[in-house]
Amino acid sequence: MKNLLLALITAISFSSFIYFEEFNLTNYFLNSILALFSIYMLLTIPKKAIFITGFFIGIFWFYWIGYSFKYNGVGYLTPFITVGFGIIYMLFFSPLALTNRSYIRLIILFLLSFIEPFNFNWLKFELLFVNSYFNITKVDFLLILIAIGLFIELKKYYKTLSLIPLLITLNLTQPTLKEPPLKIKLIQTDIAQEDKWLLKNREKIVKQNIDYIKKAIKDNYDLVILPESTFPLFLNYNPEILYRLKELSKSISIIAGALYAESNKHYNVTYFIDNQNIQIAKKMVLVPFGEYIPLPNFARDFINNTFFNGLADFDHADKPTDFNIKGTKFRNAICYEATTDDIFQGDVEYVIAISNNAWFMPSIEPTLQKLLMKYYAKKYNAIIYHSANIAKTGVIKP
Repeated sequence: MKNLLLALITAISFSSFIYFEEFNLTNYFLNSILALFSIYMLLTIPKKAIFITGFFIGIFWFYWIGYSFKYNGVGYLTPFITVGFGIIYMLFFSPLALTNRSYIRLIILFLLSFIEPFNFNWLKFELLFVNSYFNITKVDFLLILIAIGLFIELKKYYKTLSLIPLLITLNLTQPTLKEPPLKIKLIQTDIAQEDKWLLKNREKIVKQNIDYIKKAIKDNYDLVILPESTFPLFLNYNPEILYRLKELSKSISIIAGALYAESNKHYNVTYFIDNQNIQIAKKMVLVPFGEYIPLPNFARDFINNTFFNGLADFDHADKPTDFNIKGTKFRNAICYEATTDDIFQGDVEYVIAISNNAWFMPSIEPTLQKLLMKYYAKKYNAIIYHSANIAKTGVIKP
């Protein structure tokens, strides 16, 4: 019972910043204290409690991942996926149980911060500090670990020495970023996933998108950004819709998500339509187990054939795409991409991110995605313009 209680306390404090953000209760002081406390607990709790802690962290962070499976006709897998992620992160944290020595756990925890199970990178230790008084770099995380380690190991009269590395990590400056010289309209749609792809709703959804664009033109915006797959179809197979968009692009630059097919391959893409010219940005970083199966071919084919009616993985671009919009360069990112290092490589000041969060509603997924985008905005000193279906449309700054 003691181990269970300690594990729950640790997992709750480790996850608290997400739920504070979800319910608009974010407090930098409280986030800072709880982040430090959760790391202290990971370095000191009994070995048996480590396994339970990892399981609960996996549940608290990722209980929602299985929600999307019902849209592929395998909703019965949802509870198994949820438990599965608990087990994955139980195993992920298990190396901490190899020892009771806090300074060895400190090293293990730092090494774990470089590991991404199945290429899924949404559990980041540095993310605990994104809405806190501390910086979020790897070096800062190491210094925080050292500070807590010193606090644990030093005798009473020397514990104040642990403040030295902690003070170095304080975030005392605010970046000054110049916003682009454009009037940008971000659209947030509200279409449930079970309705989005129904053929009977297609005409209504297309009309709604056209109306959003016309309203942005009327309000004198330079650029309108609609969410991922806002056109729930292969847009290159629908020339009449493309023609309407090209005509509207005489008055405004348009960013919109859709599907794209060529050479028997299908892609999740962003369309950039400006002054009747079309540029297509294919998604580069696919979602593990959502858009591709990160397993050997035999296992991937078995899973696709058994659970997803033989559907093939999405294909992907080899490099990120930039849009030049009225003289300003924007990096394209589709949903998960906006929470990866890959999309920020090179000279990136501004990012246009489009998402469809309806797959995972109701859940904390949009909030966790927002926090991750803020982490990357801070890490790369960039501004992200995020348009989403269902939740969390907005401008994300460092």
